[in-house]
Order: sequence, then C-alpha cells, then structure tokens
Amino acid sequence: MTYTGAVSPGGPADVRELAHLTITKVAVDEKMSNNCYLLHCRDTGEQVLIDAADASATLLPLIGDAGLTSVITTHQHWDHHRALADVVAATGASVVAGVPDAAAITEQTGVPVTHPLGAGDTVSVGSCTLEVIPIAGHTPGSIALLYDDPDGHPHLWTGDSLFPGGVGNTFGDAAAFAQLIDEVETKIFGRLPDDTWFYPGHGNDSTLGAERASLGEWRARGW
Repeated sequence: MTYTGAVSPGGPADVRELAHLTITKVAVDEKMSNNCYLLHCRDTGEQVLIDAADASATLLPLIGDAGLTSVITTHQHWDHHRALADVVAATGASVVAGVPDAAAITEQTGVPVTHPLGAGDTVSVGSCTLEVIPIAGHTPGSIALLYDDPDGHPHLWTGDSLFPGGVGNTFGDAAAFAQLIDEVETKIFGRLPDDTWFYPGHGNDSTLGAERASLGEWRARGW
C-alpha cells in the first residue's frame, strides 16, 4: 500500500520502504497525538527510534527482536520522551539529543543522554546516515534529522520545529519566533529542495515544496 503518513493514536502504523531504509510511523497518546518514527536499515537490520514519545507497549513490539541502536529525542518537551526510560531499559539503546536540551531531558526522564550532538554531527542507522541540524526556537536544543537518500529525494524529521502550515509554537515569545523562522528558512528551506519530504512531531507529513510559498505569510503573522 502507498505510504501517506496519516496515522492516529490506537491505529495502525504506516510504513514506507526506501531502497536502504524502512520508515515506520506510529502515533501515540489520544490527547497529544505524538508521532514516533522507527527507522530500519534494510542492509544491516539496525534500527533507530526518533522520539520515544509515549506508549512503550506500542513501541516495543514495533522494535521487536531486531533491537535498537539508539533513541533520538528531538527536543526536551515532556510529550516527546515519556517512554524513553522504558524503551532504553528494554533495549539498551544509546540516547541522542541536541546539546542544549540534553541536561533537561536527563533531568525529566532520569535517562543520561549518551550522545549530545550538534551541527554537522551524524547518527548511523546501519549503512544509512542521519545528519543533525540544530533548529533553535521551539526549544534551545531542538534538532532535525536529515537522510539524504542516495536513490531518491531527501527525508527530514523536524520534531516540533516545522509542520504543514507553519513553524512550531514559541509560546508568544517574539524573539524565539524570530529565531525559529530564521533557522527554518536558512537551514531547511534555504538548503534543501522542494521534493524533500518532512516528518513532524505531530500530525501529517508534507514536502518543502508544498510549504515554501507560505514562508512570508508565516513570518508576517508571527507564528
């Protein structure tokens, strides 16, 4: 079946098969409807989870016997790491987060961030590589993850920094919004092509091409 990225809490996962990487998207928590993404290297079988947001009873069966190399937490907000302790305890996975958010994640979860990363650092998923792109504004240490598929178009996991229809919430902080929209525009739209498919922390996916014309509108409205 064709991947759409439309998932809902309690519903089935949606699976996308790339040449070297399988992407499994599942939503958890009826109230927050967080997205979690399991990345599986088709060459080596290694796996990485982006955001152990909640519901370890849902995530651990998806991970299965293949195990987990690491869990990447896109940012420090509580709704993105509620299952982190359970998943790490069950799998022994290392924990990856952006440097400025790492201490807060450990304080909130009790789980040490074993790999605090910044601009240009990478995370391996078997033979596949994710590039860390810091996108500050939603939180100081929010990160996006870029997989530049050698056999297709780029894929980008944006956490809560970019959604279809706008950037992430900056809670009325004008300076934080200015930082976020600037970084999204320069580090994402200024660098990546229109066919880049992005996967946000909540809700449906989109492409940069579908959103690019709205950047000026987002900046003008201030959210």
